Amino acid sequence: MYKVLIADDEPIERQVISKKLRSYFPGQVDLFWAENGVEAVEMFEKQNCQIALLDIAMPGKNGLEAAEEIRSFDSNCSIIFLTAFDEFNYAKKAISVKALDYLLKPGTDEELVSAFEEAFSIADQCQQEQDKSMDICEDSLGLYSEEQELSYNARLILKDAMEYINEHYKEDISLQDVAGVIGYSDVYFCKIFKQHLGKSFIVFLNELRIDKAKQLLEKPAINIKDVCFDVGYRDANYFTRVFKRLTGMTPSEYRNGVLR
Repeated sequence: MYKVLIADDEPIERQVISKKLRSYFPGQVDLFWAENGVEAVEMFEKQNCQIALLDIAMPGKNGLEAAEEIRSFDSNCSIIFLTAFDEFNYAKKAISVKALDYLLKPGTDEELVSAFEEAFSIADQCQQEQDKSMDICEDSLGLYSEEQELSYNARLILKDAMEYINEHYKEDISLQDVAGVIGYSDVYFCKIFKQHLGKSFIVFLNELRIDKAKQLLEKPAINIKDVCFDVGYRDANYFTRVFKRLTGMTPSEYRNGVLR
């Protein structure tokens, strides 16, 4: 589970955002709320959160000030601003605290989901680095552990999951869909998926779809918009954003580079 702090002085905003995150990332987020900057810093540190979604205009201590404090004791966390203030000075300040994204209200669900996908990926990378640094005595002694048995069972689960994903990635599938098909709970399947693949289901699905898109883009006869739909995206703008985030270039730029 990813621990996420949502800080906004408007209760309705906190509820709406929470509902969206639980809908798009079922069984993957543990949410904590704060209604001002002071509470945000305290809650983030107390719950050992990995991600902070902060409004800027909050009483007592604003979101930018809270972000500075959070960054001072956690250099690896992901900070996302969701604010109504479209001002250069605020955006500049957000950059100074190494914010992952600066989203403007009301924004779109695609923007929010994209920002959190990247935040989850960063959290996964940090966890992998921590795992590598740990001295696993059982491995060095060659002991047969419960975890090793789980790994065997997990391989069987993931084999079925991968077969389903490869057959249905063009469709609007979710972690819930896959878990239901292979007969496991959302929470258990999410744990197995992350533990053995090192990334969330959505990050994996996006990477798979973008790899498929790259193959199609190498065929000049296929329209880029058709590529978008062929690999499972329903919004061309969102497809372009995900493609650029994962490859560093737009679909058009990728095609031009390949066909040059």
